[in-house]
Amino acid sequence: MKTSPSPIHFRSLSALHKAMGKPVPQHPLISIMDYGEVHFNPADFEHGMKTDFYKISFKTKFNGKIRYGQGYYDFQEGGMSFVAPGQVLRLNSEETDYSGMSLHIHPDFIRPYSLLKKIKDYGFFSYSAAEALYLSEKEKKTITNVFENIQNELNERIDQFSQDVIISQIELLLTYSNRFYNRQFITRKSANNDLLSKMEDLLNDYFDKEKEIKGLPTVEYLASQLNLTPRYLSDMLRHHTGQNAQQHIHDKLIEKAKEYLSESQFSVSETAYQLGFEHPQSFSKLFKKKTELTPNEYKQSLQNVNNPSE
Repeated sequence: MKTSPSPIHFRSLSALHKAMGKPVPQHPLISIMDYGEVHFNPADFEHGMKTDFYKISFKTKFNGKIRYGQGYYDFQEGGMSFVAPGQVLRLNSEETDYSGMSLHIHPDFIRPYSLLKKIKDYGFFSYSAAEALYLSEKEKKTITNVFENIQNELNERIDQFSQDVIISQIELLLTYSNRFYNRQFITRKSANNDLLSKMEDLLNDYFDKEKEIKGLPTVEYLASQLNLTPRYLSDMLRHHTGQNAQQHIHDKLIEKAKEYLSESQFSVSETAYQLGFEHPQSFSKLFKKKTELTPNEYKQSLQNVNNPSE
């Protein structure tokens, strides 16, 4: 059986710098790379690349489009994207005309600090390229200043305080990024409202038609249908509605369950299977958690309403 070529795997910053035509980094575990100074052949990376470190890209200008999966996204004004260790990136010739810089952070650099655990809580490291952070001019200046502060510290003679200072700047960079992403959710409210409507239609369609897909709808399923990553979908929903994607799915499940239970021909077990539950007990547990009634109690309450005692 023919296997697909594997992406190039960079285990060290030095190896990445060499591949990009750059000298060895000043520090083996952290570096900033100026995109205007890199030299490489995109054909060498046609099968992708992955690294053992975090990468924060800050592109200040971009001519062309970047590919993500089978699609492309416009990135004319520049912005930021975030990559965690092990994620695969692909470069095409049309993706190489941009300016800016990237910060590379090996986990070993932040291992002695609480940032090692905190960095995993920043959802944007799980976003796709198509969900990049687009910055205003003022925000660009803020991010540029933080990058410059880190670079200046790397240029200085490394002492016992250097790592602490750089760590604080990385935390500041991530905090700003978090703030700007929240701003982006607000300023793109119209587009996000369209996504909410599309998600509602997807869930309605999932339950209303005879499903070829068995089982309950998942966050991954919804995200793929909307061309989003699961984490971005949940973060966007939480910002606008206070609930993540899984909670939205559960709400729709309960709404449909009430419809089925209100029809006398559906038993609790039949309702559970109709919704995609493998075990009726799991359905009953979720229903009671959401409504404080068991499905049978809910059915009985409907009967009491429709047939009040004299």
